[in-house]
Amino acid sequence: MYFENTGIENTVIDLNILDDLMKKQGLVRAGQWDYERVTYDKKYVIKEGTFYLRVFGFTKDGDVGAHDANITLLKPVIGKHYYPHGVEYGENEVFPKHLLKSSEQTLAAVKAELAAFEIHA
Repeated sequence: MYFENTGIENTVIDLNILDDLMKKQGLVRAGQWDYERVTYDKKYVIKEGTFYLRVFGFTKDGDVGAHDANITLLKPVIGKHYYPHGVEYGENEVFPKHLLKSSEQTLAAVKAELAAFEIHA
């Protein structure tokens, strides 16, 4: 399920600043990157299952591996993890209201922090 109108879509920010801001909100990049793309995850383990709030981003001309990139953020998504298959985002998934509320609060906090550092191209 995608989160609409979060205010972070299309934000452009330096990768190193982004890593720090996301980590403060519990969103971790870890090994989920390649030279042009990043994924930040916040894991929720609740009675209804294991879920991931994900924020994706990409760079047009930087190098994530060299920590030299401006990242453009995409629309955030939440998915449910199914062992051993992976994370499903489909419209048939059911997401508990308390999970969605917590995710929306996290995204609002990210938006507030990003506002001070956004790069205006």
